[in-house]
Amino acid sequence: MAKSGDIKGARIMLSLPTAHCAVCITDVEREMEATPGVRSARVNLTLKRVSVDAESGVEAGDLIARLGRIGYEAHELDPGMLSATETDKRGRDLLMRIGVAGFAMMNIMLLSIAVWSGAESATRDLFHWISAAIALPTVVFAGKPFFVSAFGALRHARLNMDVPISLALVLASGISIFETMQHGHHAYFDAAVMLAFFLLVGRYLDYRTRAVARSAAEELAALEVPRATLLRDGLESIVAVSDLQPGDLIRVRPGGRIPADGTVTDGTSETDRSLLTGETLPVYVGPGTVLSAGEVNLTGPLTLQVTAAGKDSSLHRMADLVAMAESAKTRYTTLAERAARAYSPLVHLLSFSAFGFWLWWSAGDLRLAINIAASVLIITCPCALGLAVPAVVTAASGKLFRKGLLIKDGTALERLAEVDTVVFDKTGTLTLGAPVPENLGDFDTETLSIAAALAAASAHPLAKAIHAGALEMGVAPARLDDLREVPGFGVEGRLGKRKLRLGRSDWVGADPVETTATHLRLGEAPPVTFRFSDHLRPGAAEGVALLRAKGKQVLLVSGDVEAAVAKLAQKLSISEWRSGALPAEKAALVADLMGQGRRVLMVGDGLNDTAALAAAHVSISPATALDAARTASDIVLLGQDLAPVGDALRIAKQARARIKQNFAISAVYNTVAVPLALIGLATPLWAALAMSSSSITVSLNSLRLR
Repeated sequence: MAKSGDIKGARIMLSLPTAHCAVCITDVEREMEATPGVRSARVNLTLKRVSVDAESGVEAGDLIARLGRIGYEAHELDPGMLSATETDKRGRDLLMRIGVAGFAMMNIMLLSIAVWSGAESATRDLFHWISAAIALPTVVFAGKPFFVSAFGALRHARLNMDVPISLALVLASGISIFETMQHGHHAYFDAAVMLAFFLLVGRYLDYRTRAVARSAAEELAALEVPRATLLRDGLESIVAVSDLQPGDLIRVRPGGRIPADGTVTDGTSETDRSLLTGETLPVYVGPGTVLSAGEVNLTGPLTLQVTAAGKDSSLHRMADLVAMAESAKTRYTTLAERAARAYSPLVHLLSFSAFGFWLWWSAGDLRLAINIAASVLIITCPCALGLAVPAVVTAASGKLFRKGLLIKDGTALERLAEVDTVVFDKTGTLTLGAPVPENLGDFDTETLSIAAALAAASAHPLAKAIHAGALEMGVAPARLDDLREVPGFGVEGRLGKRKLRLGRSDWVGADPVETTATHLRLGEAPPVTFRFSDHLRPGAAEGVALLRAKGKQVLLVSGDVEAAVAKLAQKLSISEWRSGALPAEKAALVADLMGQGRRVLMVGDGLNDTAALAAAHVSISPATALDAARTASDIVLLGQDLAPVGDALRIAKQARARIKQNFAISAVYNTVAVPLALIGLATPLWAALAMSSSSITVSLNSLRLR
């Protein structure tokens, strides 16, 4: 599946506090995509957010206003909104309403005991009116989340899942008032309050299970720092990170988290990058070191010159990209949304039909008909169906992130579960890609100077090693003309009239050697060879072994020489390998496997892997890969350990299985519960318990990923 590069524009993320069902997804996405300049919009129901991909110039305020016109409260998302304190506010509000409903419910039940024990006429009516005085304000207060959402939908001629719930609460309260006014033997104020209580409990438990399934986007957003210490004219001041501009100087004290991307101008220290890259060892930093927002300064004060801050920082862009991926449409989300969209009008049609039938069948028993209609309204709410996919995707992306894999493309998880063939690049992927030159001391200063200049024009690991090695020896790169990198072959340039080449043996005209090497040719002189040693990436052996144990076909494809590739293949027990592969040949191999019906996972990091990464069914690149390779890939490996790659396929398959199980749970629930409500065997209270239980069951099932 081909992937396209990023298009310049803006990604705007808005919180949707009142969104909670599949109908909300459809309404918000339709409204956003109808906005001029908006390319796409995806709602993440689990996180109550909408991620909007728009052209430059589209303002968050305009989008918020459009959502307000169709009845949805929205706020632009910033680090403060993502803090644990702000997130817990919704949970505290639900708990407060649950407490009020529970207290009122117990008092009304005490009054109901007297009625059910045989209280007559005036005494019974008095207890009913006291119950009404307690119940009606409680239903209004406890049911406010449902009523506000339902009113917003109806005001704009829409139906969402809170409309039938609100209608059921109103019907239960209304029939109780009717019974009391008619001096009836039984009122149902206790049932109305219990209904609100259990609906709130179900919503709170659902909220808590979603909070446990903390996504990768949430993990990244939690690393953002809201304030920074700005240095200006020698004075320090505390400012919002969003107010920082490129070029500003900021001070980061030991123990503080880096608030923005920047370059160290003063001070030395060590930083902890474990939450960003998975690296557990501290990294030395000093003047000239480039740091990213989210790293932790450990030992000494640092002064940084800001290069990007706030929404422009690498951390914020990564969190935004992941949030978009978690909200992407897959065939499962499309199926769930279509089913829920069709289900919404069916809920009200079933309830109205049940009311009419039972009113006729019971010879005008209004109380019975309304109770059954209310039960049908509640029990047919497709909340479980709306949660079936996003709850699993959020849980899976969070789990993979904690293992060191960052999902960029929302459909990657679905495609990863289908993989049956894995193609690995060698240098920088199965190996660390940090080769050490072994024979630099064998060359004179002029040769090293020219080699260093050619190597400086390439990002290839071997070239970078030569350049760094020459600088360590005190050799300055020569001044060359017409420097040009030829992907898959090497670098060429000119010194006077001499044509210079550094790269592959067949391109340079050198004899191949039985080790990792690159070759230098100076004009017509015989080529010379630079030899290197490299180290296996941690977890490479375990990751490959796990893939083979799962029955996956594993191939090694590299542009390196045959002897080096064969040695690594033997070490990792990979029976199928290819050496000396050009970029086009790597892409052709992947395309050929795909043409045979294979589902290929490509793992690579270099410029020569980009075409193969884009052609594969799904692709992974290490965080140390070139920008082009990371752009072409669907998933980024944050740390050095390669073992999570094998584990990712297992988690993806589990996620697909959980989604199917969630669909099955929703289907079984509706098959059993709806007929019971229609034939009058489920009271509104039992309907509320059943509906809440189905949503919680789906959420808990999503957390069973291991």
